[in-house]
Amino acid sequence: MSKIRLLFIANPISGTRDKGPIIKSLPSILDPDKFEWHIEWTDHRGHAAELAREASANEVDVCVAIGGDGTVNEVARSLRHSETALAIIPMGSGNGLARHLGIPMDPEGALKVLAKCDIKPLDYGMINDIPFFCTCGMGFDAFISEKFAGSGKRGLRTYVDNVLRGGLSYEPETYELEIDGRAKNYKAFLIACGNASQYGNNFYIAPQASMSDGLLDVTIIEPMNVLGAPQLVMQMLNKTIDTNAHVKTFQCKSMHIHRAQAGVIHYDGEPAEAGEEIDIQLVPKGLRVVVNENANKDVAPFTHAIQELYDQVTSDIKSQQRKLLEINKNLLSRILQREQ
Repeated sequence: MSKIRLLFIANPISGTRDKGPIIKSLPSILDPDKFEWHIEWTDHRGHAAELAREASANEVDVCVAIGGDGTVNEVARSLRHSETALAIIPMGSGNGLARHLGIPMDPEGALKVLAKCDIKPLDYGMINDIPFFCTCGMGFDAFISEKFAGSGKRGLRTYVDNVLRGGLSYEPETYELEIDGRAKNYKAFLIACGNASQYGNNFYIAPQASMSDGLLDVTIIEPMNVLGAPQLVMQMLNKTIDTNAHVKTFQCKSMHIHRAQAGVIHYDGEPAEAGEEIDIQLVPKGLRVVVNENANKDVAPFTHAIQELYDQVTSDIKSQQRKLLEINKNLLSRILQREQ
C-alpha cells in the first residue's frame, strides 16, 4: 500500500506563534509507515497558492496549510476541483474556517485530526471571480478588514480596537440586491455571505451556515443605535445574531449586488477593491477537505468562556434589577406611610 503524500505549506509570519515546534513534532504524531511529507515555507504573497498548485499537479494527496485564513485561502484556491485535499493547522489570528470545521486550535490536536485523514467534498464561494471558503462581504466588515490588514500588529485585541474606532465614524450604504430576478434595496451597515459560519475568533456572522448544503447564508445588518452594538457582539459570540431585530438573513445560491460607488470588499478577511457591480455565487462540492469527524463532540473553550461571561453578566443584571425593585418597593411603602 502506497503512503499518503503530504505537503506542509507554512507561513512564517501569520498569527503570533512560532511554527517551528509543530514542524519538529511531525514524526512523533504522524505514522511514517502511513505518511510521507515535505515542508515548504512561504516567502511572499501568493507563494502558498503557487506551492499548492504545483503539489496538485504532482498528485500530492493533501496540502496542509500552517497559518491563518489568508494562507488557507491561498492554498485552497489552488486545490479546487482537484484530487488534492486541503488540511489546516490553524496558527493565524482568527482561524475562521478551521473553527467552523471543528479543527482543534492547538497544533498537536490539529495534527491528530490530519492523522485520521477523513476527507469530505465541501462547498466554496466566489465573489467577482475571487474564491472564498469562509465568508465574504462588503460594508463595515470589509472596511475593518482593510484597516486590520494595514495594522502593524495582529491578534484579537487589534481587531477589536479597529472595530471600536471604526464603528464610531462608519456610514451605512444603500445596496440593491438582485436574487432570482427580484431586486430589493437595503440600507445596510454590512452585507456578509457565509459559506462557513464565522469570521474567526468564534464571531458567528452566519451561525446556521453549512459547507455542504449548496447555499450561501446571507446576513444583512441594518443601521442601529450605537447602544445596540454590545448586544449584537454578544449575539455573534453565542450564535444568536439571526434573532436580532436589526438583522435580516436568508439563503441563496447566487446574487448580484449594485452599490452607488466602488469600494472595498473582503474575501476570507482579505480586503480587495471592487466596483459598483458585485456578483456572488456558491460552488457546490468543489473542494476536498480533511475534516474533524468528532467536531460535534469538540467544544471550543473560547465559546464556553464567552457563554459563562454572558450568563454571569445577565445574572448580575437580574440581581441588580431585583435589588432596585426591592428598594423601590420599600421607598414607596415609606412614602405611603408618611401620607397616611
